[in-house]
Amino acid sequence: MKKKIPMYNFLRGLLLFCIYFWCGLNAVNAEESFFSTPELPKSREQLRFSFSRVAEKVAPAVVNIYATRVLRSQNYSPFFSDPLFRHFFGDSFSFGEPSARVQSSLGSGVIVQEKGIVVTNFHVIKHAAEIKVVLYDGKEFEAEVVVKDKRTDLAVLKLRTEGEKLPFLKFRDADTLKVGDFVLAVGNPFGFGQTVTSGIISGLARTQVGVSDFRSLIQTDAAINPGNSGGPLVTLDGKIVGINTAIFSNSGGSIGIGFAIPSNLVLPVVAAINHNGKIIRPWAGIAMDSITPDIAEAVGLEKVSGIIVKRVFEKSPADLAGVKKGDVILSVGNHEIRNEASFRFRIATLKVGERVGLEVWRDGQIKSLQMDLKSPPDIPGNRKLTLTGRQPLSGAVVKGLSPSVANDLGVSYENGGVVIIEIRPDASAALTGLLPGDIILEVNGVAIKTAQELSRNLRRNHNGWEIVFNRRGRKQKILVRNW
Repeated sequence: MKKKIPMYNFLRGLLLFCIYFWCGLNAVNAEESFFSTPELPKSREQLRFSFSRVAEKVAPAVVNIYATRVLRSQNYSPFFSDPLFRHFFGDSFSFGEPSARVQSSLGSGVIVQEKGIVVTNFHVIKHAAEIKVVLYDGKEFEAEVVVKDKRTDLAVLKLRTEGEKLPFLKFRDADTLKVGDFVLAVGNPFGFGQTVTSGIISGLARTQVGVSDFRSLIQTDAAINPGNSGGPLVTLDGKIVGINTAIFSNSGGSIGIGFAIPSNLVLPVVAAINHNGKIIRPWAGIAMDSITPDIAEAVGLEKVSGIIVKRVFEKSPADLAGVKKGDVILSVGNHEIRNEASFRFRIATLKVGERVGLEVWRDGQIKSLQMDLKSPPDIPGNRKLTLTGRQPLSGAVVKGLSPSVANDLGVSYENGGVVIIEIRPDASAALTGLLPGDIILEVNGVAIKTAQELSRNLRRNHNGWEIVFNRRGRKQKILVRNW
């Protein structure tokens, strides 16, 4: 045994020496490799990191849009267009020859179906009399507007292609985006021609931008400038995740904060081409408020998030699902609800007839509910009415407020009434201070439910009119003397 111990120690020492030598040699090699000049690329593909393949795929489906309209006016002082002047002298008073001038707007769009269906911004084609669409290869097509949606600032065009199939892009679910993802913005900024800019997703679900009623926009630092409106925001797989719509800027140029409408909100607008241009959005059937710190503390929530239900309409989807007044809705379809805007956005991305899961906070516990969405009901025979005659709302276009009308216009529905849809700037109604979106509730103490009731009560011979209306959830009153 005494003879074997030295041999054991020798072999053990030799093994440790080999291990240390091998580790040291590799450490030196690693250090040399780290600090030495890397191997030069051997090919052009190794030399560059490029978005060129994505741009080549996307470019043929992105179009330039030229919209024109004719503005006509009389060659006289603007004084004669004043609504007070027209009240006393009538709408027919004028002199001078009418003049016309052509106003043009420039924007971008993207083909989303091979038969020539193009998505763009509503503000690009608003009031357009003629629309021309130019493709990447220089081909020109005339277009007609088949869907307009002011609420989302989106429009859908149909190109007169005579059966020709066009390149198009597919949509990708915007909910798969994460802050930091690469994106490309493609469009026609300043009329320079098709331009591609790159950047990242710098924010999601931005609700402070008043571009869309739903206000849940994608924020990107990819350069977006005037003329980019309506162009696509695409990911590196060449799919559309948003439609570029606005920038934040003090100078009018891009400063790295641009916004796009998420693809989830675009798809229902495109689907409206199958419903004669009518966008069918589902209805939940609740009146709600965002959660405040005080409300969160009162109901026992640890986080200031969600919406509190103020009212549940009878036989509405929420009512049938078991939602109750005082519930706090925390999520819709596994998506967190932070405020009213996020709730409206989530419901707007769903389809009529679809079942969606809700998480509600009730009595200190989370409850799971299932809600079957349906279209909002309307009043039978409910039509627009233009008010006329010697009364204060002459020149206003009104309609009885129903859940359907409220859903279309993006106004709250709580106690009915008659909503003002439009007021001509030269009409008597423009003098009252009332605005489109205001909801007329009473005239001289009489509750108003339909446009016909409003017209009859305004025409009666009074010493004046006391009009009670709702503006953004707040009751107000105006007094108008007899005309």
